[in-house]
Amino acid sequence: MKKLLREKRLEDIVDRNLESYDPKEVETILQVALLCTQGYPEDRPSMSAGGKMLEGVGLADRWADWQQLEEARNQEFSLMTHQFVWNDESTLDQEAIQLSRAR
Repeated sequence: MKKLLREKRLEDIVDRNLESYDPKEVETILQVALLCTQGYPEDRPSMSAGGKMLEGVGLADRWADWQQLEEARNQEFSLMTHQFVWNDESTLDQEAIQLSRAR
Protein backbone atom coordinates (compact mmCIF):
# COMPACT_ATOMS: atom_id res chain seq x y z
CA MET A 1 0.00 0.00 0.00
CA LYS A 2 2.88 2.37 0.80
CA LYS A 3 4.37 1.77 -2.63
CA LEU A 4 1.08 2.39 -4.42
CA LEU A 5 0.58 5.57 -2.45
CA ARG A 6 4.15 6.74 -3.08
CA GLU A 7 3.76 6.07 -6.81
CA LYS A 8 0.33 7.76 -6.87
CA ARG A 9 -1.28 4.57 -8.23
CA LEU A 10 -4.54 5.06 -6.37
CA GLU A 11 -6.55 3.45 -9.18
CA ASP A 12 -4.95 0.12 -8.18
CA ILE A 13 -6.43 0.47 -4.69
CA VAL A 14 -9.89 1.92 -5.35
CA ASP A 15 -12.75 -0.43 -6.20
CA ARG A 16 -13.13 -0.50 -9.98
CA ASN A 17 -16.92 -0.46 -9.59
CA LEU A 18 -16.79 3.10 -8.26
CA GLU A 19 -17.81 5.43 -11.02
CA SER A 20 -16.09 8.44 -9.49
CA TYR A 21 -13.95 9.28 -6.48
CA ASP A 22 -11.79 12.11 -5.23
CA PRO A 23 -8.13 11.02 -5.51
CA LYS A 24 -7.09 13.51 -2.81
CA GLU A 25 -9.64 12.01 -0.41
CA VAL A 26 -8.36 8.50 -1.14
CA GLU A 27 -4.79 9.65 -0.52
CA THR A 28 -5.82 11.20 2.81
CA ILE A 29 -7.58 8.01 3.91
CA LEU A 30 -4.57 5.86 2.98
CA GLN A 31 -2.13 8.14 4.79
CA VAL A 32 -4.22 8.06 7.96
CA ALA A 33 -4.61 4.27 7.66
CA LEU A 34 -0.85 3.81 7.40
CA LEU A 35 -0.24 6.11 10.37
CA CYS A 36 -2.82 4.20 12.45
CA THR A 37 -1.34 0.77 11.66
CA GLN A 38 2.32 1.42 12.41
CA GLY A 39 4.28 -1.40 13.96
CA TYR A 40 5.05 0.48 17.14
CA PRO A 41 1.90 1.36 19.12
CA GLU A 42 3.51 4.48 20.56
CA ASP A 43 3.90 5.82 17.00
CA ARG A 44 0.19 5.49 16.22
CA PRO A 45 -2.10 8.51 16.55
CA SER A 46 -4.94 8.50 19.06
CA MET A 47 -8.48 7.98 17.78
CA SER A 48 -9.26 11.68 18.14
CA ALA A 49 -6.06 12.65 16.30
CA GLY A 50 -6.89 10.14 13.56
CA GLY A 51 -10.35 11.64 13.17
CA LYS A 52 -8.91 15.14 12.93
CA MET A 53 -6.36 13.98 10.36
CA LEU A 54 -9.20 12.59 8.22
CA GLU A 55 -10.53 16.14 8.22
CA GLY A 56 -7.08 17.37 7.18
CA VAL A 57 -5.99 18.78 10.53
CA GLY A 58 -2.31 18.02 11.23
CA LEU A 59 -2.02 15.28 8.62
CA ALA A 60 0.67 16.94 6.48
CA ASP A 61 3.08 17.36 9.41
CA ARG A 62 2.41 13.92 10.84
CA TRP A 63 2.82 12.31 7.39
CA ALA A 64 6.12 14.13 6.77
CA ASP A 65 7.42 13.02 10.19
CA TRP A 66 6.38 9.42 9.46
CA GLN A 67 8.11 9.40 6.09
CA GLN A 68 11.36 10.59 7.69
CA LEU A 69 11.07 7.93 10.39
CA GLU A 70 10.38 5.21 7.82
CA GLU A 71 13.38 6.28 5.76
CA ALA A 72 15.66 6.22 8.82
CA ARG A 73 14.38 2.78 9.86
CA ASN A 74 14.81 1.42 6.33
CA GLN A 75 18.40 2.69 6.18
CA GLU A 76 19.12 1.22 9.60
CA PHE A 77 17.66 -2.14 8.55
CA SER A 78 19.65 -2.08 5.31
CA LEU A 79 22.89 -1.45 7.20
CA MET A 80 22.06 -4.15 9.70
CA THR A 81 21.39 -6.83 7.08
CA HIS A 82 24.66 -6.08 5.28
CA GLN A 83 26.63 -6.76 8.47
CA PHE A 84 25.64 -10.43 8.54
CA VAL A 85 27.28 -13.00 6.33
CA TRP A 86 24.91 -15.91 6.05
CA ASN A 87 26.49 -19.31 5.71
CA ASP A 88 24.73 -22.51 4.70
CA GLU A 89 26.44 -24.29 7.55
CA SER A 90 25.39 -21.96 10.33
CA THR A 91 25.28 -23.27 13.88
CA LEU A 92 21.52 -22.71 13.98
CA ASP A 93 21.03 -25.08 11.05
CA GLN A 94 23.32 -27.67 12.62
CA GLU A 95 21.44 -27.43 15.91
CA ALA A 96 18.12 -27.90 14.13
CA ILE A 97 19.43 -30.96 12.30
CA GLN A 98 20.72 -32.48 15.55
CA LEU A 99 17.42 -31.85 17.32
CA SER A 100 15.45 -33.47 14.51
CA ARG A 101 17.32 -36.81 14.68
CA ALA A 102 15.98 -39.78 16.56
CA ARG A 103 17.11 -39.99 20.17
